[in-house]
Amino acid sequence: MTETIESVKARTGIVIPAFNAAAHLGSVIERASQFIPVSRIIVVDDGSSDATERAARESGAVVLRHLQNQGKGAALETGIAEAARMGMEFAITMDADGQHSPDEIPRFLAKEAETAADIIVGDRMADRKDMPGDRIFANRVTSWFVSCRARVHIPDSQNGYRLIRASLYRELRVKAKRYAAESELLIKAGRRGARIDSVRVATIYAGEKSSVHPVIDTLRFLRMALRSLFW
Repeated sequence: MTETIESVKARTGIVIPAFNAAAHLGSVIERASQFIPVSRIIVVDDGSSDATERAARESGAVVLRHLQNQGKGAALETGIAEAARMGMEFAITMDADGQHSPDEIPRFLAKEAETAADIIVGDRMADRKDMPGDRIFANRVTSWFVSCRARVHIPDSQNGYRLIRASLYRELRVKAKRYAAESELLIKAGRRGARIDSVRVATIYAGEKSSVHPVIDTLRFLRMALRSLFW
């Protein structure tokens, strides 16, 4: 390893975009705080109408709030900017609904210590038995496209469980405000020559209703894809 896991950990925060996620958020924060101090866990309440903000505050996390829902990309931008302001070099981004196991945070820290990557993306594709068939197909197609545009193989480009160098995110000026932001980030980073790696993570689906709109968010991805041809 080029540096120690503890050294990476000391420079890492967690960013959790959250929209109507009160049911699972407290548990996610509690488990994540076993690996990263809760004072460095940032929750961005993206205009929730439930008790998301209260659940985050009661858990001791740093809480930022959008008065209206702006989308996951906007929440990531707000959270990663706050992580940088707090002096964090890296931000681990994870979902608020429990689909990303906090127990796998050490894998990202270890991979960063080993590789000094700019972005590390979780890879669920080695264990797809619990992943719905339509998501497997969509993920294969979008990961192929994103990998081609980024000029680096990314096996699971739609996985939001990531470690990101905060300064890089801000420099890339990601425009998309919703789910397409995650693909835009990878394409821009890859084309810039940033080092993108991956680490295996579990596939967790427990019947949660996805907030991804199959038509609208697909159109947003396609719009981003067309724009990427001119980057």
